[in-house]
Amino acid sequence: MTGLFIILLSLLAPTAGGDAFLVKEQERPISVKALGDGTVQADFGRVAFGQMDIRLTSKTGSDTVVLHLGERAVDGRIWRTPTTSVRYRKQTVALKKGTHIYSFYIEPDTRNTGPEAMKMPADIGEVLPFRWCEVERYGGKLGRKDFVRHSVHVPFDDKAAYFRCSDDTLNRIWELCRYSMKATSFTGYYVDGDRERIPYEADALINQLGHYGADCNFDVARRTLCHLLDHPTWPTEWILQALDIAWNDWMYSGDDSLIRSRYDDLMVRTLLSLRESNGLISTTTGLQTPEFLASIRRKEPISDIVDWPHSGDTGLKKGEGGEDDGYVYTDFNTVVNAWFYHALLRMEDIASHLGKTEDASLLHDASSKVKEVFDSQLYDSERGVYVDGIGTGHASLHANMFSLLFGLVPADRQAGVVAFIRSRGMACSVYGAQFLLDALYSAGEEDYALELLTGDGLRSWYNMLRVGTTITLEAWDDSFKPNQDWNHAWGAAPANIIPFRLMGVRPLEPGFTKILVQPRTSTLKWAKAKIPTVKGPVRITVRNGKVRIRAPKGVEVEKS
Repeated sequence: MTGLFIILLSLLAPTAGGDAFLVKEQERPISVKALGDGTVQADFGRVAFGQMDIRLTSKTGSDTVVLHLGERAVDGRIWRTPTTSVRYRKQTVALKKGTHIYSFYIEPDTRNTGPEAMKMPADIGEVLPFRWCEVERYGGKLGRKDFVRHSVHVPFDDKAAYFRCSDDTLNRIWELCRYSMKATSFTGYYVDGDRERIPYEADALINQLGHYGADCNFDVARRTLCHLLDHPTWPTEWILQALDIAWNDWMYSGDDSLIRSRYDDLMVRTLLSLRESNGLISTTTGLQTPEFLASIRRKEPISDIVDWPHSGDTGLKKGEGGEDDGYVYTDFNTVVNAWFYHALLRMEDIASHLGKTEDASLLHDASSKVKEVFDSQLYDSERGVYVDGIGTGHASLHANMFSLLFGLVPADRQAGVVAFIRSRGMACSVYGAQFLLDALYSAGEEDYALELLTGDGLRSWYNMLRVGTTITLEAWDDSFKPNQDWNHAWGAAPANIIPFRLMGVRPLEPGFTKILVQPRTSTLKWAKAKIPTVKGPVRITVRNGKVRIRAPKGVEVEKS
């Protein structure tokens, strides 16, 4: 495409825009080099969602150059023929006589600007995730000052959080995940990556906690949750996860205005309307009436997901792949009802806080019934594991890790359940890994959790570093999801697992007025962190088993 318009180059400082919740941070490349065939490559070091300005000169006004932007490199060059959702754009530019600043025109993508996608504000304009810019057929010299990337994100304090430890792999994983919080905030909402740019509850939950661990920003999660309460997505468990997002907002910020204003919407998200006589919920027994769907603001029915992708989806052949550990789906699924139980407890907390005593009692009775059924119908005592649902003997990682995480496994059964979980390895997606690690830390299995955090197999964060991404992937590897994004925050679980689980700093009362400090650093020789909270940063150092804590004034600390 030709006919780029000319703009004036601004100073290298963030500028506000996009309904006042987005900024443009102007960046120079970390290096500019000639590639030997007349092509010059500018490398910005990391991928960002942004726009590109280049200063070019033509003595005659008859020159034409070719510009390339991309987020992935192959053999030292921008990958120009991507077969996945990896982003690449090419543009031909007719130069005017003299020296001018040319803006790379980013043509909107049909899918990620569709009806359900979050649109870029008009005063920001369209963006593309890219790290490299290559200039072909240019006869002049180019240096760092000739390139400016305008990266778009919410206001973000890069110094708000800190983590270092004796394991350099874990340090690199932390930085990958921390930066992913900043880079993927480019719409002002938590979205699922550039392929769709759609908010999903599961993405929002992991993104919310990671953002709290990296910069303690509450606005994006609130904005996203309000959108999702009005525009819910299709998976059953993700409908339930709205309760976690709301509860986290209250606990981490201390502000109960959201749970007050959206109480009725949150109450229906418990999915009590899908409860059958056995106390469990089901999406397949005829209870998804038009009235039910209207209550949760859905037009189409919801269905169980467990993990994603499933075998045969998103470019996988039938019977190939799948991240749900061979889960067998029944009318009453263990994972779905573990989430149901957890959502009931969260909503009971909210109802009690707001003085809704009748609702709190109803929710308590409902959760007690779920726990009874888990004990009597979903546990296989001979094998010491939880099965995938009523009517199947199959036991998956997911059925057991969610039962463990949400407190449905009695103490005398934990050893057997943990042994089974360990036998399955990382048999889940990057999404499932969030809850697997949470479950392990909850059960005191920090040694195994650290093994998984720092592992170097194909299913690892180290593999993300190995393939060269600078924002977390949507899946462990292209082989698990052939159409995956290379810019997906739900793959960044360590951004919250490290501060809140490994370093063990979590709120015990809303707004961090009382905190738990429970470091579980396992075999690390030392670790230190600065963890942002609404009361100010908590600083913690663990060395040779000794813990030093500096908490903000007025914050009560409970050690464990």
